[in-house]
Amino acid sequence: MSFDNAYESLIDHEDTHWAFGTGFSEALPGVDRAVPADVDRADLFAYCLMLGDDALVLSQRLAEWCSRAPELEEDVALANIALDLLGQARLLLTRAGEVEGLGRDEDALAYLRDERDFRNVHLAEIECGPFAGGDFATTMARLLVFSTWKIAQYSALLGFADPVVAAVAAKGLKELAYHRDHAAQWVVRLGDGTDESHRRMQAGLERVWPFVEELFAAHPVEQRLGLDPAAYRAEFDSVIDTVLAAAGLKRPTSVPAARVNGRAGRDGVHTEAMGYLLAEMQHLHRSLPGATW
Repeated sequence: MSFDNAYESLIDHEDTHWAFGTGFSEALPGVDRAVPADVDRADLFAYCLMLGDDALVLSQRLAEWCSRAPELEEDVALANIALDLLGQARLLLTRAGEVEGLGRDEDALAYLRDERDFRNVHLAEIECGPFAGGDFATTMARLLVFSTWKIAQYSALLGFADPVVAAVAAKGLKELAYHRDHAAQWVVRLGDGTDESHRRMQAGLERVWPFVEELFAAHPVEQRLGLDPAAYRAEFDSVIDTVLAAAGLKRPTSVPAARVNGRAGRDGVHTEAMGYLLAEMQHLHRSLPGATW
């Protein structure tokens, strides 16, 4: 359907929706949604939360740059990347709710869980945005590390036993390739720029690097599902080293971030920043329970 002006699309038409809408009638049409008989439901539920929370939390962090990025084009770019991750989170949290079988949908899992129930890695939640005195270079360092890791992880999931997770991975790879390319271009641009931009880009890498080791530490849930994050560490290192060489930057040698009794984000043990992030993200939904618009 075409409209005479851009604003007519805001009107409620029977066969159209403005923007993304508030829901989808069928996620990943044509994909078999039956839980495979040889996959433990509790483990699959936990793993969908891990993947979904990674995407959801980083999406929230990237959205903090809206109207605060160095240039208008970058406002749009980061908003689009955040929306890509939000779309992945929706599909994965919807799948988690299906597998759990308790009637919780994507909104309930996103907005009505407490901090200890989230399973995202620390890299996604740490503060480095404009509200915490953060730096754009640090955000690009995190996006490069995160998207490079996710591409390797999602590639390994293409043959995963659950067809829904495999389908989300296949869809997400196309988006993540753009995310990584965008981050890599900025890392090279800043690293190979002025003395000041080089200093800040190197500092950004130093800020995020302590959280890299967690990305490749196999969690018991992953082990039971036959997944080994360490298997794609070499692929990650190769990509990162290539980008750093082009940018004239050094690979950090930071000590890995400390764990609490051996536990980290996958176990629901988070950094101090996580509580503040959830307070902002969940405030409206918790203040107006059941509201629709």
